[in-house]
Amino acid sequence: MQQQGKAFIFSAPSGSGKTTIVRSLLEHNPDLSFSISACTRHQRPNEVNGRDYYFMSPDEFRQRIDKQDFVEWEEVYHDKYYGTLKSEIQRIWSQGKHVIFDVDVQGGINLKKHFGRNALAIFVKVPSLEKLEERLRARKTETEESLQQRLYKAGQELSYEKDFDVTLVNDDLQQTLQQAQSFYRQFARQGKLEFST
Repeated sequence: MQQQGKAFIFSAPSGSGKTTIVRSLLEHNPDLSFSISACTRHQRPNEVNGRDYYFMSPDEFRQRIDKQDFVEWEEVYHDKYYGTLKSEIQRIWSQGKHVIFDVDVQGGINLKKHFGRNALAIFVKVPSLEKLEERLRARKTETEESLQQRLYKAGQELSYEKDFDVTLVNDDLQQTLQQAQSFYRQFARQGKLEFST
């Protein structure tokens, strides 16, 4: 697969706000296109196949792994697979656009390895795990068991923050969105970030 554009990777523990940040960047930057992930989790009522995710059965996903159709993939929980299809990246680059990813932490690390210096990997986090629990409860999409599972996983994922190029602490959303836009503009133009001290 030939590199044609830059890759912007947003990863975070679930509930940190990365999807809101990614949507804002897509809204304000027409030269940016969203990489739709493939997954085996159940489709939620408001989700559309091919827009939010490519929904697959675990068997279909495993067949695609065998065919080496993925840039990266991971079994997050038993039979719950997520991955990035090579065909999806080609679709975006063939339009002359940069690609943006909204992926879990392990997926972000794998994508950063794959794209190397052409990628900016951004770790999004909330100020504390207590704040994260508040946000997850406010969503009302989790059972108590799945909530505890996500919080446990979030605690583990925070240890990977150092493997990313830059961290965005999502405390004040408007500020976070402005900072993300600044990161995007700099890296899209210069291929690096410059921080004023």
